[in-house]
Amino acid sequence: MKADKMIPTVVIVGAGFGGLRVARALRRAPVQVVLVDRNNYHLFQPLLYQVATAGLEPEEIAKPARAVLRGQKNFDFRMIEVTRVDFAAKRLDTTAGPIAYDFLVLAPGGETNFFGLASLQRHGLGLKDIPDAITIRNHVLTCFEQAMLEPDAEKRRALLTFIVVGGGPTGVEMAGALSELIRLVLVKDYPRLNIKDVRILLLEATDKLLPALPERLREAAGKTLWRKYVEVRFGATVADFDGRQAHLKSGEIIPAQTVIWAAGVRAAPLTATLGLAPARQGRIPVEPTLQLAGHPEVFIIGDAAYREQDGEPLPMVAPVAIQMGESVARNIARQLRGQPLEPFRYHDQGTLATIGRNAAVAHVFGLQLSGFPAWVMWLVVHIIQLIGFRNKLFVLLNWAWDYFFYERAARLITRD
Repeated sequence: MKADKMIPTVVIVGAGFGGLRVARALRRAPVQVVLVDRNNYHLFQPLLYQVATAGLEPEEIAKPARAVLRGQKNFDFRMIEVTRVDFAAKRLDTTAGPIAYDFLVLAPGGETNFFGLASLQRHGLGLKDIPDAITIRNHVLTCFEQAMLEPDAEKRRALLTFIVVGGGPTGVEMAGALSELIRLVLVKDYPRLNIKDVRILLLEATDKLLPALPERLREAAGKTLWRKYVEVRFGATVADFDGRQAHLKSGEIIPAQTVIWAAGVRAAPLTATLGLAPARQGRIPVEPTLQLAGHPEVFIIGDAAYREQDGEPLPMVAPVAIQMGESVARNIARQLRGQPLEPFRYHDQGTLATIGRNAAVAHVFGLQLSGFPAWVMWLVVHIIQLIGFRNKLFVLLNWAWDYFFYERAARLITRD
């Protein structure tokens, strides 16, 4: 349904980085913007691992979508789930009825990719949304509570063994933050536990961490993790996990009750319902203008879109989604004016990854930094990118409190 037949309706599916950027960029365009999402908030995913490790509360890295775009006169938000896209009728089928569109922007994001490993999907812990982060936090803290009550030394060590799978930014940041939570904070909460029983492993199937970074920074990241008592294992592929033991492809068995899966991401399930031939990771191939072939009024952006540049697929990261969102908003405006559309080109501004207190690696604008300078840069960049003054302030206060007092306030085990 359209608010006004004379004004084109732009429907945006997904309130992530890409979808939100499109909605904002169209604030002065002669269109009606309808943003739909199954959640009522925009999530700053790069800091999700800090919720999982009790460093931040969920509301500090998320903001209601209506509040983000409050005051934008041509904007409307609907908390619904899209069940089907009818390209021929230019209509979405949703849990609240059909929505017609003149332009459609699909930005549904991604989900954890378990690569068909059913046991990992059943017993492993992914990290893509707030419920995932809360689940990990509850699980880690519960393991410590159970370890306090466990008289058997072997079972206690399994409770205190934490496996992080995946050597990309999420895995590296998760492993570093988990180590600091345990060795700087929980060690004070559980003085009767032997810290030597705690084991944190970072398992990477290939032979390198953070493959997008230069070799010098990859080595610096690995050394920092070792200094933080994280066992980094290369060529280690997890084949099975039953909730008690992790089985590696090599045949090794690691007794552990925690496997945090940070080894992959794929396009959101919505893309599988579109009736289109997907590329790798379930992503939908798009034209250079990010349009869907044969449907010039449909754009796909972010993790759901597959586009190669310089012979390589564009990465599934927030900066790509943001730049795609800006490009699509410009092209919709150009299409309304009858002007030719511009092809999208991603401008890589660099990669940042933190490995805990005073430690990070950064490859930004040609600069290669590690240690404290990279950590300061990481702090500044993430504070700037957070949406809302309140979130910036509370995150900054939490980080300062943790830095000076080695204390994390969000150490709560909550129940659904």
